[in-house]
Amino acid sequence: MGTTRTSRIAVLTEGGRPIDDAHIEVPSAGPGQILARTLLGGVCGTDVHLRRGDFDLPYPVVLGHEGTGIVEQLGPGVTHDAAGVALAPGDPIYWCPIPPCHHCYYCTVEKDFSSCPNAAWFHRADQPGWGSYSDLVTLPAGMAAYRIPDGTSPEAVIALGCALPAVLQGFDRAGFAGVIDSVVIQGAGPIGLSAVLVAQQRGARTIVVIDQHENRLATARKLGATATLSLSTDADDRRARVHDLCGPHGPQLVVEAAGVLSAFGEGVDLAGHNSCYLLIGLWSGHGATAIDPTVVVHKNLRIVGSCYAQPEHYYKAMHLAATLERKVPLAEIITHRFDVTEVNEALDTVERGDAVKAVIQPVGNTAAVRVRP
Repeated sequence: MGTTRTSRIAVLTEGGRPIDDAHIEVPSAGPGQILARTLLGGVCGTDVHLRRGDFDLPYPVVLGHEGTGIVEQLGPGVTHDAAGVALAPGDPIYWCPIPPCHHCYYCTVEKDFSSCPNAAWFHRADQPGWGSYSDLVTLPAGMAAYRIPDGTSPEAVIALGCALPAVLQGFDRAGFAGVIDSVVIQGAGPIGLSAVLVAQQRGARTIVVIDQHENRLATARKLGATATLSLSTDADDRRARVHDLCGPHGPQLVVEAAGVLSAFGEGVDLAGHNSCYLLIGLWSGHGATAIDPTVVVHKNLRIVGSCYAQPEHYYKAMHLAATLERKVPLAEIITHRFDVTEVNEALDTVERGDAVKAVIQPVGNTAAVRVRP
């Protein structure tokens, strides 16, 4: 008979209400499952929207869709991670929090798991699952999990959470596989900071970041932004400054990483001729904004939306973090840490803009990471 463990969980019972603390009994890992002890659960801005009630969910649910953990138990049939790397108890892992059905059109033809109509983004609070605002997670069969490479800190991997995979997919969808000359990034949260790193990797000489919080702009500069602009300045002044920095043709790429509707109009305005406007941050919330379509036509502007990421982008993000950690202080992006019982405080901190990156770090989950001989 398997051993049952007790885990604390942070539960959203309905939108517009605070997060509740609860406990759940977690059984041993079943066939194809991975039972892991949560090391770090990234606090995403999307969770702020979820607490507000901006989306309907199958309440009650356990929040936390960014996570790293230590393998506690492998279910029958599990010997390797989703990339074929041998897996054992004690190994550190990072997972893509969408269990696709692997049978629908989007899974089998489009290979777009984020569009799978049968995928579950969050799990119910009365069942063990992958929500990282918890002591323990149970990753279901078919969910992609990857062993974190030796020598790579879980902090470096989770510092940019779901943002780095989302940005990698966004750049792919925007068609920028090669060198990008100039990039403007709206927002310096995890998505914006990830865009700074990816733009650097694509050879961008000019990377301009716009945000209202100086602590985030300072982090953007530390990660490689060549210039930062405050939202406290006038929009016309920002536009003039962007074109001074990027040249008379304007930026080649503008990345919306702010998650607010007001960014859209300015993004179209800032975009250069024959450029691309990539929307990533506006995943959460609802609304409408005016746009003059003649501007899009006259600029030959491509507007590209990118929703979330695929398992391959989680794999690539993990290895990019492992490489960059040697020269970029990724772990320092984490500015605030909270226990499982402090999720409301964590979300308040993110909502105010006080944190560059906040994480849920369950008290007591300090088990040693296994290092291979």
